[in-house]
Amino acid sequence: MKALVLQVGSQVSYNELSQLVGVDKETVERYIDLLEKAFIIFKLPTLSRNVRNEIKKSKKIYFFDNGIRNALIGDFRPFDLRTDKGALWENFIISEKIKHLHYNDFYGHYYFWRTTQQQEIDFVEEKDGEFTVFKFKTNISKKPRVPTTFSKAYPMKKFNVVTPENIEEFLL
Repeated sequence: MKALVLQVGSQVSYNELSQLVGVDKETVERYIDLLEKAFIIFKLPTLSRNVRNEIKKSKKIYFFDNGIRNALIGDFRPFDLRTDKGALWENFIISEKIKHLHYNDFYGHYYFWRTTQQQEIDFVEEKDGEFTVFKFKTNISKKPRVPTTFSKAYPMKKFNVVTPENIEEFLL
């Protein structure tokens, strides 16, 4: 389980996890399926509509509760003292957004998007063929932009950068 926790916010490979923990890939898949059915984790699929360099079949795994994640790695330090701020922030904000979408009967899909050149969008909402995209930052040193590859391939409705200062806008 700790191997899975350390991959939060990263693309997850069942083959890699099976090698790390010393069990076969099918066992890893069954455990992840069980954790998902128990509402401990959820998978975020990749968005891919045949743009040549998009990552096609991948997923990220997040915890519904950062407390479980923190317990598994034994780290309860305050956010400002954490070395894993980015992963912690991304897990928190995505899990809260997905809860919000479920509670408000969102009829659409959500994904992450990435290319082989490491262009990435943290969270994509698709509804009625339009895409709203989100980038999550704990602080902004330079202004994030939507990758041109994405904006050329998908009809984008809106681009949002979510920070601790504007979290309410994102979740409400």
